[in-house]
Amino acid sequence: MPRILIAECKQEVSTFNPHLSGYADFGIRRGADITDYHRTVRNEIGGALSVFDAEPDVEIVPTYSAFFITSGGTLAKDAWHRIASEFLDGIRNAPPVDAVYFCMHGAMCSEDEIDPEGWLLAETRKILGEEIPIVVSLDLHGILTDRMVEHSDAIVAYHTYPHVDFFETGQRAARLLLRIASGAVQPVTAKVAIPALVRGDELITATGRFGESISIAQVAESSPRGLSAGMFIGNPFTDVPSLQTYSFVVTDDDPELAASEAIVIAESFWANHEHMRVPLVSLDEMAQQLIVAGIGAGTIALVDAADATSSGASGDSNAVLRKLIEANYTGRVLLPIVDAPTVAVAFAAGVGATVEVTVGGTLDPARFCPLPIIAKVRQLSDGRFRSESFGEEWLAGPTAVLESENFTLVVSSHAVNLYDRSFYFSNGQNPKNFDAVVVKSPHCQHHMYADWCRQMIHIDAPGSSSANLPYLGHTRCPRPIFPLDEDVEFVPQVKLFRRL
Repeated sequence: MPRILIAECKQEVSTFNPHLSGYADFGIRRGADITDYHRTVRNEIGGALSVFDAEPDVEIVPTYSAFFITSGGTLAKDAWHRIASEFLDGIRNAPPVDAVYFCMHGAMCSEDEIDPEGWLLAETRKILGEEIPIVVSLDLHGILTDRMVEHSDAIVAYHTYPHVDFFETGQRAARLLLRIASGAVQPVTAKVAIPALVRGDELITATGRFGESISIAQVAESSPRGLSAGMFIGNPFTDVPSLQTYSFVVTDDDPELAASEAIVIAESFWANHEHMRVPLVSLDEMAQQLIVAGIGAGTIALVDAADATSSGASGDSNAVLRKLIEANYTGRVLLPIVDAPTVAVAFAAGVGATVEVTVGGTLDPARFCPLPIIAKVRQLSDGRFRSESFGEEWLAGPTAVLESENFTLVVSSHAVNLYDRSFYFSNGQNPKNFDAVVVKSPHCQHHMYADWCRQMIHIDAPGSSSANLPYLGHTRCPRPIFPLDEDVEFVPQVKLFRRL
């Protein structure tokens, strides 16, 4: 009976967020708790398990899972060392296995390790040896380092943005792992580096130009010799030496085909890269547009992607709130913000009380100054809820709903993913009941906001995940690179990888 080891270490960081991530920012599961949980959600491990469970002769060996509650700043040194130690201990203490499935993100970074995923893979090889096949699933916002490819047999990446194929990605990874473990295929990987950092609507795979490159990759993956293919557009906010865009193709023992297809995918992307920027409006322009639009005619989404917690930002930006107060905007506004001290005051006062507090600027004080408000405490919660998108358990910590004149603030103790509406819904707030709603995510599935909001305003606000990439001040990524530099050239160069 083949034994397949499953482990997870997953985080996405913004190195521009000054607030370090810690061990408490991860959900930790061990052993059977991993499989019990993931069989209830439509994520990568859930998808992999659906494939493995259908094989009667497969035995699952779940070891360790460290899953980030939300993205955040660079992982603190002590937290990284603890997670890495626990991850590798799980592998050391497992019974002998025949194959390994790792679920990772690809955009981790700690204070003293800039390629955590690659390091874990290299250390795993030291424990298990070179012959045990390892397949890794990654977010397409990952950064595909050479070390990650060198120490795995194959990489499988998401094909959608916004991401709706978590489950399917896990299934693809599991099916490929079974083929490799059986000796049916011999993977060889080609990757091409592209000097570009990109954001914007053209990255929406269902409608944007990026979808053309993904379609080419899907054809390559489904070809007779194809095993896996895709693109990594990186997380532009994880400023590390390997940060750029990559195409990759995995074939069955056909390096020439892998190389040629990886070049085709890369060139299709480069042909469109100039379009992969988001048009932004200033905070002043945002306020003016809201005032001109008037109130009562439907909801306007204020997209503050500069404080996108799912991209690694701190979540404590009050920039939009401050501007709307200064502009005397009178429409009803719903917005999220992270501010643990203010939540503590609200809990001490209780529901119905009026509190004088400040909001924002507790985690990224260089960018955001605390804003004084007087507010009524409308609701309190423990911040535990399931995501609207995929049913995952999310933990925002103690959370308070505060009402200050025409502003309703959902204030959490910890950052939480905001790429759907579940944070609002779980705290009794429906965005459709407001004239404006702040969306701290660059893109959500269309039915979350775009399909029904009368307008989407993308704001050039300060923040550690700003789509205005030159604003951030990259120092470690390769240069020259689009859009940080002028007249960037691209000449495709292929790197080939084969395990044994």
